[in-house]
Amino acid sequence: MPGITLIVSGTPDADLTNRLMTEVSNLTCKVLKKELERCAMIVQYQPEDQWFIAGQSLVAYGKKAFRLEVTITDETNTKAEKAEYHRQAFALLEGIIGNLHPHANIHIVDCRASAYGYAGITQEEHNFRRLHA
Repeated sequence: MPGITLIVSGTPDADLTNRLMTEVSNLTCKVLKKELERCAMIVQYQPEDQWFIAGQSLVAYGKKAFRLEVTITDETNTKAEKAEYHRQAFALLEGIIGNLHPHANIHIVDCRASAYGYAGITQEEHNFRRLHA
């Protein structure tokens, strides 16, 4: 179950939000081999005058940015898969958002199966139930 949080510089835009949700969710599930049915995503916007890199706002740079955080169960993806996700996700978001500051960033957070879950059940227990069903 990937948990995805995407913060984008700028003001809320329903069409952009829908496109980001669809394309980032699909890419995440494809590259990291996750199930779309168990994917949860939040898209937020942060004004460019309130987003700072190296002590200056994005307004001063004349750039846009994003922060993409994807939480996955630890040990379910290889380093190569995560590196490929970084490449493809940055390229995707650069194509959608454009004019990105080079410090727009992606974080893949590996959580232990015993510390991460949904529906009140840890991933460890979900996996155990699937294996013993």
